[in-house]
Amino acid sequence: MPITIGVVKETARNETRVALVPEVTAKFAALGARVLLERSAGTSAHFPDALYKGAEFADTADAVLAQADVLVKVAPPTLEEIGRLRQGSVVVGFLQAHSNLGEVRALRDRGITSLAMELIPRISRAQSMDALSSQAAVAGYKAVLIAAMTLDKFFPMLTTAAGTIRPAQVLVIGAGVAGLQAIATAKRLGAMVEAYDVRSATREQVKSLGAKFVETGVSAEGAGGYARELTAEEKAKQQAALDARIAVADAVITTAAVPGRRAPVIVSRVAVERMKAGAVIVDIAAEQGGNCELTRAGETVEHGAVKVVGPVNLPSQAAYHASEMYARNLFNLLKPAIDKGELRIDWNDEVFAQSCVTHAGEVKHEATRKALGG
Repeated sequence: MPITIGVVKETARNETRVALVPEVTAKFAALGARVLLERSAGTSAHFPDALYKGAEFADTADAVLAQADVLVKVAPPTLEEIGRLRQGSVVVGFLQAHSNLGEVRALRDRGITSLAMELIPRISRAQSMDALSSQAAVAGYKAVLIAAMTLDKFFPMLTTAAGTIRPAQVLVIGAGVAGLQAIATAKRLGAMVEAYDVRSATREQVKSLGAKFVETGVSAEGAGGYARELTAEEKAKQQAALDARIAVADAVITTAAVPGRRAPVIVSRVAVERMKAGAVIVDIAAEQGGNCELTRAGETVEHGAVKVVGPVNLPSQAAYHASEMYARNLFNLLKPAIDKGELRIDWNDEVFAQSCVTHAGEVKHEATRKALGG
C-alpha cells in the first residue's frame, strides 16, 4: 500500500498558506504516494481543488487525519489534530516546540514521529529544504512594502517641476534571508539603504546589494549560520553605534531573531524618541517579542511622531508564492525517504536526525526534552 500524505485546512489565526500546492502534489504522486486533501484546503492561498490533479479529497479534516501516514502542515498541529492521528504516523511542519510543549507531549505519548521544518540544519545539501529561509524572504519583501505604505514620504528620489525629492533613508537591522530581501526590495523602490548585522561575514552580501554596511565594532558569529546571543557589554556598544543611524533613518526594518528564544531588543525606547518625526519602524520579529522595545505583535504603536509596526505572519500576506516555496521545501525533505510509494526514513541522515522532535515515544530534540524536564 502506498503511503497517504494528508493535507488539512490550516486553522491558526490569519494563516492562509497551504502545505501542498498542485505542482508538488503531482510530484508526490509520481513517487507513488497517495495525496489526500481536505476540501478547499488550498482555497485561501488561491489554489482551488480543481487544480489538484491526481489528488483525492475528503469532506472533513477528521477523515484526512484518520488516513494520513504523513500529515504535512504549515502551522503546528493542534492537540485535537494530534488526537485524531493514527499512532505511528508522521507529522511535518513548523512545530515551534519551545512554545508548544503540550503538543510535543501529545506527539510523544501517541508515538507519532514529528519533523520540525525550523530545525532542518543549515548545510549545503539542505538548502532546498530550508523553509525558514523561503518564508523569511517573503517576510523581508512584505516588511518593506509595509514601511513604504506607512511612511508619509516617497522611497525613491524624484525630479519634478516642483523641485527634487530626496530619497528615503532606510536602515535594515539583521542581514539574514529576511534582511537581505528587505535590502533588495528597498533598493528596488529607490531608497538609500544601510544595513547592519552582528555577523561580520554578511558585510559583503550587504554591499553586493548596493547597501552600506554599518560598522559598530561588534561581531557575533554563531554556529549553523545563526548569530550568537550578545553579551551585555557588546549590546551596549552595538546600541550606541546603531542609535546614531536609527536617528537619521526614515524607515527601520528589524529582522533579528534567535531560533527558540525571545528576539533580542535592539531598538530602545530612547532610540525611538530620537528618530525623525514621521519615521517608521517595521519589526519582523514582533511575534518573538520584537527587536524594538515598543513593539506589540499585531499592532501599530504610535510613540510620539514615530510609528512602530508589529506585523504577524507576514508570509501569509503573500500566501500563493509562500505556499509554493514551502511545498517545494517539504517535497525536497521527504523525497529521499519515499521509495516506491513507501516511507523509509534514514535516521543516519543528519537532516532527519536533527529535525526530529519526537519518534517512537521519545522526545529526540535535546532542547525540547530539557524544556519538558527530561
